[in-house]
Amino acid sequence: MMKASLSLLLVLVAGSCTFGKYIPKSGKRVPQTLSRGWGDQLIWAQTYEEGLYWARSRNKPLMVLFHLEDCPHCLALKKVFADNDNIQRILDEDFVVLNLVYETTDKHLSPDGQYVPRIIFVDPSMTVRADITGRYNNRMYAYEPEDLKLLVSNMQKAKKLLKSEL
Repeated sequence: MMKASLSLLLVLVAGSCTFGKYIPKSGKRVPQTLSRGWGDQLIWAQTYEEGLYWARSRNKPLMVLFHLEDCPHCLALKKVFADNDNIQRILDEDFVVLNLVYETTDKHLSPDGQYVPRIIFVDPSMTVRADITGRYNNRMYAYEPEDLKLLVSNMQKAKKLLKSEL
C-alpha cells in the first residue's frame, strides 16, 4: 500500500512538472548548452554567421540576444523569457535564434551601443531591423522582464515584415 501511494505521488509530481513547459511539436529535445538557459528546447545557432545562413536558407528572421552570464538584468530577463511558453513557441516555429555572451565584429548589431541585455532582429536578406526597438530612448534594443508583451509584439512585427517586404 505504501509503495503504491509513493509511486502514485512520484508520477503526479513528475507529470505536473512537464505540463507547465513548452514542448516543441517534434517532441521533447535534449537541452543544448548553446541555450545558456534561455530556452532549452530551442535549436540555437552557434555563431552569428551560422545564424545568418540558417535565416537565409529557412527564410526566417534571426533574433540575436546579447547578454552576460553574471549580469543581474540579464538573469532577470532570462528567467521570465525561458518560462514564457508563448515566446518559446514563437521562437521555435518562426525564428532562428542566437544568444551571444560576446560582441560580434558586425557594427550593425550595436547601432546604439554595446549594452546587455540587447535583442536585435535580422531578416533573411541579412538586414538588421533597426526599426524594431524596445521602449527606451537611450537603450533602444533593451528589454526588461516587464517588457515581454512588447517583445512578443516586436517578434510578431519581425514576422509580419518578413512576409510583407520579402
